[in-house]
Amino acid sequence: MPHPLVPPVLDWYARSARDLPWRRPGCTPWGVLVSEVMLQQTPVVRVEPLWRAWMQRWPTPAHLADAATSDVLRAWDRLGYPRRALRLQECARAVVERHDGELPTDEAALLALPGVGTYTAAAVVAFAHGRRSVVVDTNVRRVLARTLGGEALPPPSLTRSEMARAAQVVPDDDATAARWSVAVMELGALVCTARSPRCAACPVDDLCAWRAAGMPADEHAHRRRRQAWAGTDRQVRGRVMATLRAADHPVPEALLVDAGPDEAQRTRAVTGLVADGLVVREDVVGTVDGERVTTAVYRLPG
Repeated sequence: MPHPLVPPVLDWYARSARDLPWRRPGCTPWGVLVSEVMLQQTPVVRVEPLWRAWMQRWPTPAHLADAATSDVLRAWDRLGYPRRALRLQECARAVVERHDGELPTDEAALLALPGVGTYTAAAVVAFAHGRRSVVVDTNVRRVLARTLGGEALPPPSLTRSEMARAAQVVPDDDATAARWSVAVMELGALVCTARSPRCAACPVDDLCAWRAAGMPADEHAHRRRRQAWAGTDRQVRGRVMATLRAADHPVPEALLVDAGPDEAQRTRAVTGLVADGLVVREDVVGTVDGERVTTAVYRLPG
C-alpha cells in the first residue's frame, strides 16, 4: 500500500502541474540535467527562457563540451552562481570522454560526474529515466517537515533522518515513484511555500501534522541566516562578470570601477573570480613617458 500522502498528491499534480519544457516527453536526459543545474537556487521564471536558448544552442553534451568557455559564461548571463556553468561544461566533457557522449543512467555513475551531487543524480534518475530514487530538494523537505514532522520548516541543513523519512514515502514501483518525486516537489513550489503556504488549496491539509498542531512557529529560526544582496561581494562579483560578458576584448582593471565604489571589495571580488576560474587576468606591458608600465586586464576564459 502506498503512503497516505501519495494518492492525493498525485491526483493534485495531474490537475495542477505546470507545463515546463524539461518535463515534456521529448526532453532528453541531458536536457533534464541542464534544467536541474540551472534551477539550483534560481526560480523557474528566470530559468525557462535561458534553458530553451541553451538547449537550442548546445543540445547534447558534445556540443557544450566543444564550446568556448567564454561563450558558455556569456550564455549563462545573469542566471547567478556562474560556477555552475563551468561545472556543467566540465560535466559535458566528462560525459563525452567517459560515456561516449551519452548521459549515464546509473545513479552512481551520475554522481561521479563533475558538479553532480546527490540531489541532481537522483533527479535525473527519476525525471529523465522514470526510475525510483529519493529526490529531496528544499520543496520536498518543507512538505515532509510539515505533513509528517509537524514543523513549520525543516532544519537549515539536510539530515539523515530526513532522507530516511523521504525514502519511506517514495512508492516502490518505478513509474509511481518518479511521478511522486515531481508531484511532491511541485506541491512545495506552488502550495506549501515557505512564507505563505496556501493550506486551503493543499490536497493533504487533512493529513498535515503541522496544521493539526496549530501551525507552530519555526523552531529553527535562530539558526537561519538571511543573506543580503545589496553591497555584498556577490553583487560586486556579478557586476564584474556583467562587464566582462558585455566586452569583446580584455578589460583594464581601471574600467571595472563601476562594479562597486569600494576598491578593496572590488579587488577581493576580482581575485575570487580569478581563483574560481571564471575570469582570466593578463598583464599588458607598455611604456608611459619612456617608463615601462604593466597594466592588469581581465577577460572571460576560453
